[in-house]
Amino acid sequence: MAVPHYSYQGVLTIRGNVYTTYTCEAESFKITKAIDLSIRMAETVAQATQLPPDQLRLPEQETPRKNSKSKEHKEVQLVDDSPKKTALIGANLDPK
Repeated sequence: MAVPHYSYQGVLTIRGNVYTTYTCEAESFKITKAIDLSIRMAETVAQATQLPPDQLRLPEQETPRKNSKSKEHKEVQLVDDSPKKTALIGANLDPK
């Protein structure tokens, strides 16, 4: 099969739309990312089927911890402009 050879003489002008180009490129990246994610998910499923059933169970979640602030202490802001600068003092102290 012969490949045609084109010979141009003069100025060749190419026109394009920057917005369309950007949109197409952004969509291409989204599709590529989705395909890559699909491939990784398929690989993970394939690896999971090879594991023994006792290794497939989900770890138990820790119970939420209770409020760690003690009723014996009170948090006091040291500087008006900086709420992160605090100190703990005894809650049962005399106000003076």
